[in-house]
Amino acid sequence: MSRIDNMSLLVGKRIQRHIFSNRGVLLLSAHSVITKEHIELLQRHGIQLNKQDIEGYEEPSTEQKQDHVNDEIDHSVEQMREYFDSIRMTKKVPLAEIMENIVPALHETSRSATLYQLVMSMQAKDDYTYRHNLAVAMFSNLLGGWLGLDKHELMQLTTAALLHDVGKMLVPEDILNYPGKLSKEQYEEMKRHTVYGYEILKETTGVTHRQALVALQHHERLDGSGYPYGITASKIDLFSRIVSVVDVFHAMTSKRVYRNASPFYEVLLQINQDAYGPLDPRIASVFIRKIMSTLIGQQVLLTDGRTGVIVMVPEHDPTRPLIQIDGQYIDLGKELSIHISQIF
Repeated sequence: MSRIDNMSLLVGKRIQRHIFSNRGVLLLSAHSVITKEHIELLQRHGIQLNKQDIEGYEEPSTEQKQDHVNDEIDHSVEQMREYFDSIRMTKKVPLAEIMENIVPALHETSRSATLYQLVMSMQAKDDYTYRHNLAVAMFSNLLGGWLGLDKHELMQLTTAALLHDVGKMLVPEDILNYPGKLSKEQYEEMKRHTVYGYEILKETTGVTHRQALVALQHHERLDGSGYPYGITASKIDLFSRIVSVVDVFHAMTSKRVYRNASPFYEVLLQINQDAYGPLDPRIASVFIRKIMSTLIGQQVLLTDGRTGVIVMVPEHDPTRPLIQIDGQYIDLGKELSIHISQIF
């Protein structure tokens, strides 16, 4: 039978049969209309529905799937806005609420949505401060999985990534939302968000020292070029290294008040270049390779104005894939003057 990977898309549909727990307890009666609470109940019991379980099941369209992911992310963004606004006022992190309402939703969305859907849904609107934390948490969750972290470590990493910029809530809002280049004094204050975040988190019950270090270290670089302390590789925790790569990726791919999003190829090339100095080379290379491999079959716009489809990603240089255009193939590994400008 065909499993339904994203069960949250079933809200509003009708179940075909009785659903029982592993202990024989009736969880959902036949012909019931499925609610969000039903989905959460089934997931708690580890029950996975199949297409045959749903009356008149039809595979959702690509647009419906993207709209659903967008709605889920937008809801989490609004929750994060409320939590971070509370932190700005109280200087206290409502960790229990965040762990209950945000982290499980992020984990589920990152598991069920495609990488392309996540990239599209995470594009910042007028809410970069809040959406960025969600994006970094979600992509860190994926990257941690690709690197072989266990379930407990992934949960720790995801929570740390979600709170990596919490110190910005102590930075004056006129600096945080400044529409131009910051002055030297403003930039120095902005950089202090790493220390502010560490100080808040180390006083938060339930947050480990390792998680607090992510707030402190996510702008540190392996070659000592980062801040706030300019430490080098041996002193930077693995979680901080993971979050650093993802932080750069989402920041560069997002439109912000003071600059537009960078073209896709510039982001990957920058991360690839930084893998030989500032960023961890193993983490950066795994991230780029996985990002590109999930985009096979995706339509792209090239810098010469042509559109095509990614058909193959070479292992040795994943930033230079093979593109099919009207029955012809363009090898970006040979056509070095052409890059991917945009993913559709």
